[in-house]
Amino acid sequence: MRIAIAGAGAVGQSIARELLEGDHEVLLIERNVQNYQPKRIPAAEWMLADACELASLEEAGLESRDVVIAATGDDKVNLVVSLLSKTEFAVRRVVARVNDPRNEWLFTEAWGVDVAVSTPRMLAAMVEEAVNVGDLVRLMTLRQGQANLVEVTLPESTPLAGRRVRDLRLPPDAALVSILRGGRVIVPQADDPLEAGDEMLFVATSDVEAQIQAIVHDRPPE
Repeated sequence: MRIAIAGAGAVGQSIARELLEGDHEVLLIERNVQNYQPKRIPAAEWMLADACELASLEEAGLESRDVVIAATGDDKVNLVVSLLSKTEFAVRRVVARVNDPRNEWLFTEAWGVDVAVSTPRMLAAMVEEAVNVGDLVRLMTLRQGQANLVEVTLPESTPLAGRRVRDLRLPPDAALVSILRGGRVIVPQADDPLEAGDEMLFVATSDVEAQIQAIVHDRPPE
């Protein structure tokens, strides 16, 4: 994919390295001369410009990018970049970093944001996952609350051990998208067996999350 990242600080550079390892084409847009360091990531394309300015985004050819990531340390900048990317350049996918959790409510489709990433929320989710095996943990909100990425780790006592993926009777608005097991990422097939300790990732709407947890624990929904 062709990806543009607004903000080449520590976060932006880290994202760029990860994407380059996946053979994606990356453009870093940075307005701060101190952060403009092409030698650190020579495989990326660099641009010294203000991503909040329409002319800069036109020069960057944003209309040809598959994804834009607004990764600066300023929520106002990230919102402006997201809005311009979506409304002026029709970028298919816009991901925005939320620095202050109090601003999270702004990062919606109205501002052009497809996926809002809040580090505090994700860290809190990881803590909950670590201490509450068997509980459903919401990792990320997709499409402004229309769906969530949620995770459930099967406890040692799970009644689902040895049963098959096809035995999970999921509601219509839920899908099992991946199983993490022993460092492996498994794309679930109908005949795949389930094991204690499996981290199961679902995409689901909020109103069926309780049903998912009940199904995973093999009990009737409350």
